[in-house]
Amino acid sequence: MTDEAEADWIPPGADLSRPSAARIYDYLLGGGHNLAADRAVARRLEAIQPQVAAVARRNRAFLGRAVRFMLDRGVRQFLDLGSGIPTVGNVHEVAQSVDPSARVVYVDYEPVAVAHSRMLLKDNPHAEAVEADATDTEGVLSSEPVKRLLDLGRPVGLLAITLGHYLPDVRTVFGAYQDAVAPGSYFALTHLTNDFAVLNDPRVAETMRQTQDHIFPRTKAEVLALFDGFELVEPGLTTSAGWRPDRLAAAVDPEEDGLYAGVGVKR
Repeated sequence: MTDEAEADWIPPGADLSRPSAARIYDYLLGGGHNLAADRAVARRLEAIQPQVAAVARRNRAFLGRAVRFMLDRGVRQFLDLGSGIPTVGNVHEVAQSVDPSARVVYVDYEPVAVAHSRMLLKDNPHAEAVEADATDTEGVLSSEPVKRLLDLGRPVGLLAITLGHYLPDVRTVFGAYQDAVAPGSYFALTHLTNDFAVLNDPRVAETMRQTQDHIFPRTKAEVLALFDGFELVEPGLTTSAGWRPDRLAAAVDPEEDGLYAGVGVKR
């Protein structure tokens, strides 16, 4: 996308000058719904660490595997927090390819992400996007799409993919959603860490401070604590590439991954 003035996917009033994590991620995945400010930050990140786009692609692949895992265990409704801009392999595409009646609610506070989600979903009666800050747990859970599409009395697939490291008070936020879902629900996350070499560079965090989304990398012990009340499924907390990789997937050294990943079930 080169001429932002003609981009009909940009909602009125959107701030085009301030980069956002959702649009930077879209750029790293090869998407076209990003702005010049986002591309500038993404290129600075790539200059610091050329593997950053590969980290993003592996994260996206983990999302698909986690959703399919939950579908195999009977989950047919999903709440995707900090969902970003829809690209190929988004949650509703994966879920509804297995069961067309599967229900998905996306939550993001970035207006471009929400506007594009709503365009994509306008003819889909079983999926909708909510424009809200995921930290407003009460507002999200009481929103009309959540009430209409999701039955919180039955198992839900709760997704927090590359969300937690943008939240300073992450345990409180995730804990509120975890308390709200029924036993048998699954919780999947990926989370940035400095434990691995690939993103253990202070310039990454410094660069992200130029955006509306500051980052808070966490250690393995801190990420494990986000699963309190949930039982991790095999292989436990690992990396995005190392969690139940596809049979033909190339092995990835954890030091080159940058993200912890795991799925837990509420008993």
